Amino acid sequence: MLTTRVIPTDGQAFIAGIDVVRDPARAKRYIGVVPQTNTLDRSLTVLENLEFHGRYFGMRKVEAAARAADLLAQFRLSDRAAAMPSELSGGMAQRLMIARALVHRPEIIFLDEPTSGIDPQTRLALWEILRDLHAAGQTILLTTHYMEEADALCERIAIIDNGAVLAEGTPAELKTRLGAATVVSITFAEDPAQLLDHVGALESVARVEQKDRTIRIHANSVDGQLAEVIALAARHDLHVTDASSQPPTLEAVFLSLTGRDLRE
Repeated sequence: MLTTRVIPTDGQAFIAGIDVVRDPARAKRYIGVVPQTNTLDRSLTVLENLEFHGRYFGMRKVEAAARAADLLAQFRLSDRAAAMPSELSGGMAQRLMIARALVHRPEIIFLDEPTSGIDPQTRLALWEILRDLHAAGQTILLTTHYMEEADALCERIAIIDNGAVLAEGTPAELKTRLGAATVVSITFAEDPAQLLDHVGALESVARVEQKDRTIRIHANSVDGQLAEVIALAARHDLHVTDASSQPPTLEAVFLSLTGRDLRE
């Protein structure tokens, strides 16, 4: 809706004070959009993709060329200026699309799952670029299914499910919703159902969940929690095959709000 591609069914949406329904053409001058799919012009070179974008937004030829050269350097693509989009790797193409969205210096840039389907090294490089952009004052609205990405990059997060905002806040604020200082996950060789009541009765345990042969324990104390539960399991002749203890994560928050069932 904010990028003007979908008309709201109710309410109003504004970009830089502009109603995106009443004046979508003017609103677009203030935004840059990087879709999930590759939308580069395949008949233009890397450099021309940037130059033409600047010209679309009213830049003079010299200004567009200078801006394109600066962005190629910033996104480490200068040596690929004469290449065609089909010659770029997935990570390079993604960097070029972000650079293209920034040519006209938008107030807000929208990124739709920018690191989906790229290798870990490229993902980290893109994270560094996005941090640099934000540090320079660029407002970024990012959608992602990678919880660690949201945790690493975002100052404020909204968790959305079935079109509704279930929670909103800083990463730290969202993690406190679990009401636990640590989350212990233990997988057993046997069904651990008989253990749930005993674990739930422990003083520091706030909540216990079971999924197949794994139990997840939300505890208010990190001291000795894992060892205590493993000892309790041994007394009930349950054999541990895997165990871990970690601070609350955004993934745990997401699952607690949306459930664990597979979606269509």
